[in-house]
Formats: sequence, structure tokens, C-alpha cells
Amino acid sequence: MNILRFEIDNHHCTADLARGVSLAIPLQFSGPQPNFFDAPQASATPLQAGSFTGDTHQGGSCNVGDYHLVPHCNGTHTECIGHIVDDATVVTEQLRTSLLPATLVTLMPRHNIIDAALIKTSLQHHPLRGLHAAFVIRTLPNSKEKLSRRYNPVMPPAHVADDAVTLLVEAGVEHLLLDLPSLDPMQDEGRLAAHRAFWGLPAGSRRQREALRPHGTVTEMIYVPDQVKDGYYLLDLQIPAFMSDAAPSRPLIYPVEIK
Repeated sequence: MNILRFEIDNHHCTADLARGVSLAIPLQFSGPQPNFFDAPQASATPLQAGSFTGDTHQGGSCNVGDYHLVPHCNGTHTECIGHIVDDATVVTEQLRTSLLPATLVTLMPRHNIIDAALIKTSLQHHPLRGLHAAFVIRTLPNSKEKLSRRYNPVMPPAHVADDAVTLLVEAGVEHLLLDLPSLDPMQDEGRLAAHRAFWGLPAGSRRQREALRPHGTVTEMIYVPDQVKDGYYLLDLQIPAFMSDAAPSRPLIYPVEIK
């Protein structure tokens, strides 16, 4: 076993790095995939450069793919405040550490909303504030349809109320992960109140310097398998070095034992 030992708020914790679970939805470029906001499907084609073909099935010497995707809409992704401000802010500069103490909770949205009461109860059931740096929300029902669901206004996804986000902020959450395509309603006339509450950005502002919490991240469209229990984890939030406000990501969680 590869055991990592650390301390949180005077609690001795261990994480078994051999028991990691990925929360990323595998992106099948030529198969079923989740989709939000009617974005083009993520796709892959062999690179064509002169006489070279990047496909061994077509006689090429090696496989070289040309990939097209919209990170915010085509699957699991992590975004930063650059998502809602004019400043050219990139997610790799905001995610300052990838190993984070995390809490996983399962919630049943009420009337398609994760409200403040649900968040308050979940925090009461998991009171170790030191393990709230990252907060992972799994919603019910937890059908595998989430792996390929095409979200649309006819059957809109659930969202998180802005006062619920405020409770998470007050609990010390800096990195929020959820299995929904967005914190906010699919159609909210551009208010993005929950995103703004998370980053502490006033309504109408597009300036990063006016945000109270510019270094937080939001990871959307994860999938938490049913066998993964609610509780405390160590999160390894992996993202590529994209110079963009959002990037595809691979969150890995390791169960934590507390003594």
C-alpha cells in the first residue's frame, strides 16, 4: 500500500493512494457523451498534413488526432473566475495546489434546486471544517445517464441556490465539485448569481479585482459512482496546462481515515 499521512485541525489522517476513484466522465469522441447548452459534440479526426495521415488504419505511420471540444459543455471540466470576468484569467494559475482535503455528500434537489437547507444539513453531518477545502456534491437520482445526458431547457438540470453557495463559502469551501453542468440555472438571463456568490463578485461586475475569492475553482459534470460512500477524502484535481478560463479535468478522490 502507498499510504499518505497528514494532519487536519489536530486530527491524524491517512489516505490510501491505491484506492483512488476518478470522478471524471470519460469523453468518448466517437460515442455517447454529455452535452450542455446545445454545444457541438466533441470530435476527433486524424491529422492531415500534406501527404501525412495521422491514422495507422489509413496507412499512416502513427496515430495523431485533431481534437475539438468545448470544455464548459462537453464533459468534466474545472473553471475559474475567468469564466465571468473580462480579465484574461486562466484556470492553471488559480488552482494553486492539486491535493486538497475534501468532503463528499449526496443530496436530493428539492424542486430542482439544491437549497441552503440541504447544504446546512450536509455540513452538520460532516462538521470537520478542515476537510471542507473541497466539497463534492453527488445528486440523486444518480443514474448513469449522467455519463451521456444531453441537457436541454425542456428537462433542465438542477442548480445550486446562491444562498446555498454562500453557506459553502462560509464553511471554507474553496473548490466546489458537482455532477451538474452548471452551478446556475440553464436559463437565468445571464445573472450567474451562484457563480458570483462563490467567487464573491458583485452583481454586474466583470472585474476580477472586485472579487473577494478569485482563487476558487468550480468543477462541473463529474460522476460519483454509487459505491463511493459519503465522507472525507483527499482530492487530486488534475488539469492540463491550458491557458484558458476552463479546462477538461480529472478529479481523483482517495478515502481518508481519521484518528
